[in-house]
Amino acid sequence: MKVAIVGVSGAVGQEFLRVLAERNFPMDELLLFGSARSAGRVYEYCGKQIAVKELKHNDDFKGVDIAFTSAGAGTSKEFAETITKYGAIMIDNSSAFRMDHDIPLVVPEVNAEDAKNRPRGIIANPNCTTIQMVVALKPIEKLSHIKRIHVATYQAASGAGAAAMDELKEQYNQIARGEEPTVEKFAYQLAYNLIPQVDVFTENGYTKEEMKMFNETRKIMHSDVEVSALCVRVPALRAHSEAIWVETERPVSVEEAHSAFEKAEGVVVVDKPEHKEYPMPLFVATKDPVYVGRIRKDISNPNGLTFWCVGDQIKKGAALNAVQIAEYLIKEKAL
Repeated sequence: MKVAIVGVSGAVGQEFLRVLAERNFPMDELLLFGSARSAGRVYEYCGKQIAVKELKHNDDFKGVDIAFTSAGAGTSKEFAETITKYGAIMIDNSSAFRMDHDIPLVVPEVNAEDAKNRPRGIIANPNCTTIQMVVALKPIEKLSHIKRIHVATYQAASGAGAAAMDELKEQYNQIARGEEPTVEKFAYQLAYNLIPQVDVFTENGYTKEEMKMFNETRKIMHSDVEVSALCVRVPALRAHSEAIWVETERPVSVEEAHSAFEKAEGVVVVDKPEHKEYPMPLFVATKDPVYVGRIRKDISNPNGLTFWCVGDQIKKGAALNAVQIAEYLIKEKAL
């Protein structure tokens, strides 16, 4: 098994290294690729020192079985043919191919089998906010078809990369020193603030991030569900949170939902409000599962249910999901 990581120097690329090592991913060789700026850097993986190669249009991917790519949509589009031409499966973390009809969009807990049908040799990793939401929605969908979803997200700085996380920390330090905070990665200062915009606005008044939640959820769940999202950047460092309201075809009781969440793959229930126990990003950062709590009936809708979920954006929202796709293909002998 020969594996490649493209974009290894970024936050998700670094998380790929950690996740592959944590899960003892079966491989004989690991190749690392990056931009000209990153080429030559050396990273350690399981005691071995591996130098980063510059990503070029050549034969470097000959013999590669799986390539995890996280270098941006432009790079993914430009290099997809180079990466896949010798048979490598490209599991892409960018937005480049997510809505292409011939590219599967996969969350293993929800639609793993879709990964087997990949005519272009590419599997798309969904947007981070969509991944954690559909993991939590799957057990409810099994009880009763979900007709409608309203969701408000509370997205950590990690969603904008390692430099954005560094900027948030530095803003707090600068403010504490009485200095003017540096603002580069977001439209406004994030420290002590909330920004009700993630990505750019589209013609309908929703941002691209919000429309991703609409379109990707429908594709992953093979559903006609309607999704209305409001995505907000918050001054948490790592792990995204979501408040979710669902309307099902029949009423689903809190007890049913609790039981379904408890049995669901990839979900951990933390729901003891009387003891102030509920998921929070501070305690979910670096963890694998999606955490669910505050499960209750929607008092405005007889067929409504509402809950809170938190997941690590860099881990389950990106690197871990991609690695789980690869693990599924290995298990199913579907490489």
